[in-house]
Amino acid sequence: MGVYALRKLLYGLAVMAGVVAVVFVLFNILPGDPARMTMGQRSDVQSLEAVRKEFGLDKSKPVQFFLYINDLSPISVHENTPENQEKYGYIKLFKVGGDAWVLKKPYLRRSYQTKRDVTTILSETVPNTFVLALTAMIFATIIGVFLGVLSAVYKGTWIDKAANMFAILGISAPAFFAGIIIAWLFGFVLSDYTGLNMSGSLYSYDPFEGEIMTLRNLWLPMITLGLRPLAIIVQLTRSAMLDVLSQDYIRTARAKGLSRKTIIYKHALKNALNPVITAISGWFASLLAGSFFVEYIFGYNGLGRTTVYALEMSDFPVVMGSILFIAFVFVVVNILVDLLYAWIDPRVKLA
Repeated sequence: MGVYALRKLLYGLAVMAGVVAVVFVLFNILPGDPARMTMGQRSDVQSLEAVRKEFGLDKSKPVQFFLYINDLSPISVHENTPENQEKYGYIKLFKVGGDAWVLKKPYLRRSYQTKRDVTTILSETVPNTFVLALTAMIFATIIGVFLGVLSAVYKGTWIDKAANMFAILGISAPAFFAGIIIAWLFGFVLSDYTGLNMSGSLYSYDPFEGEIMTLRNLWLPMITLGLRPLAIIVQLTRSAMLDVLSQDYIRTARAKGLSRKTIIYKHALKNALNPVITAISGWFASLLAGSFFVEYIFGYNGLGRTTVYALEMSDFPVVMGSILFIAFVFVVVNILVDLLYAWIDPRVKLA
């Protein structure tokens, strides 16, 4: 198991290295001059040179890439100065001349626009996105399993057809299209009845109470983000339930005179949830990434909205940090799921 875990960890590191290289090329080489894109076409030469020097853009591309890797790496080499100590917050391992090998958290650099650390910007928005993704997954799981069970139990009836139609629509409708329709219908047309707004963040500012949590602004983006996984969970639950309900032990339970409710929920559903649990573990990381357009549509202050705004302003360090964070979440979740599979079924390690 240890060798298998080490192999998966090395695979994850290789994936992250590839993502870092692609992200650097996309936002530091292909767009042209990031300093000019940030300052505008009419900026004077002195201002452009100052920006390039401040962010290290005056160096060659290979040197920039090496410095970027050095900033991201937990173990790196930096000049041993009080300024670097404050900037990186590192723990010095050992000193070599004027430089030091240090242990630190990955440094995502500073925003071109606000000059704030990207890590600080992300730390302010990631919790909001995490809440949105988590509630969307809970919503999708509860409603999806319920509809899937109904569809399987009442196979061939109008309930089954309605659940299947809903699942098809949920899978087919893009998130941005569904978000626009849901925002317009429930946040504008029916707002007097729903009490919901077309846009708004999880936290709002009250002049008397300060920052307060506004849960009603979570409902519409949560439903929009959860539609697609909900539809897939409906289909997975229906398929698994139909397979379980045809097993011999279910027929035996019926022959013993057990109630229909006991058979469905205690025996059938318990054994039909394995594929659903697998889907949930894989979908959570996808929801974090899929929140970009949903947050932008609903004006929800999260990682997606911050990234889209940063992209509009050519604030590439923020965009790069967001992409790397999402990639890291995907890699960690996939490694954990693979380790869980190997723990449940040792044959996976031999595959």
